[in-house]
Amino acid sequence: MSDPIKLLIADDHPVVRDGLSAMFARDPEFTVVGEASDGAEAVRLAETLVPDVILMDLRMAGMDGVTAIGELAKRGVPARVLVLTTYDTDSHVLPAIEAGATGYLLKDAPRDELLRAVRSAARGEVALSPSVAARLMSRVRTPAPSTGPLSQRELEVLRLVAAGHTNREAAARLFITEATVKTHLLNIYAKLDVKDRAAAVAEGYNRGLLTPTR
Repeated sequence: MSDPIKLLIADDHPVVRDGLSAMFARDPEFTVVGEASDGAEAVRLAETLVPDVILMDLRMAGMDGVTAIGELAKRGVPARVLVLTTYDTDSHVLPAIEAGATGYLLKDAPRDELLRAVRSAARGEVALSPSVAARLMSRVRTPAPSTGPLSQRELEVLRLVAAGHTNREAAARLFITEATVKTHLLNIYAKLDVKDRAAAVAEGYNRGLLTPTR
């Protein structure tokens, strides 16, 4: 049996932290290694406890979630950040993803959806709630200037990434090597002017290259 996924919960409401901790405690696949009441505490604990996934609220007293996500990235903390919040507006979603969040989920998400998202985040895969994906899709506009449109193969790779597939899985589905998938991803990042998978998926929805599915 593989080791449980180590979680750090960051939320300024004790009731929310207690509820999440109790929910994950019922499943041996997860273990909550710590709780933080603001972003600064989350950063400190993440460096000490080395969790696999951080469940991060956005609006917290003191350091907010987006600032904390950026600070984690700056310090090279390897934990994946899954935003768990009540806000799904553009002004919340995009800054969080651009700061380095691996996923974005709303607090009213069903338990099974939250567990799936944590598993995906632990694997480094993108995890977006349907409503967030739909909101990104609603921002479709004329594509911003880039070094050129995505090729058909690059679109295929981006769609597989958005569906949560790893590089190896994408390579198997497209009958190409994993190294070729990585090359396509680097081209995608350059053309979309992003730095990672989550931001590429967000920009893909933003430009209408991806369509949200439930």
